[in-house]
Amino acid sequence: MKRRGWTVYVVRCRDGSYYTGVAKDLERRLAAHDAGRGAAYTRGRGPVELLWTATGYTRGRALSREARIKSLTRAEKERLVAKV
Repeated sequence: MKRRGWTVYVVRCRDGSYYTGVAKDLERRLAAHDAGRGAAYTRGRGPVELLWTATGYTRGRALSREARIKSLTRAEKERLVAKV
């Protein structure tokens, strides 16, 4: 049985840009972003603001969803996070 504990998330960085990622422990991952220990992209752009999440994915499905979201235009990402 595959474990479904992965979360896909979108955050807004201090400079207004969006970052999309995946995590098993979202709170820990957000703290890492804010501390400058998260993704290279978010270093120096923190603190980050959580805008959108989707949970219950396997790792593979979470990575696929992340890739699809990253390929969206900024306007499409704004529509996605506005649905919350």
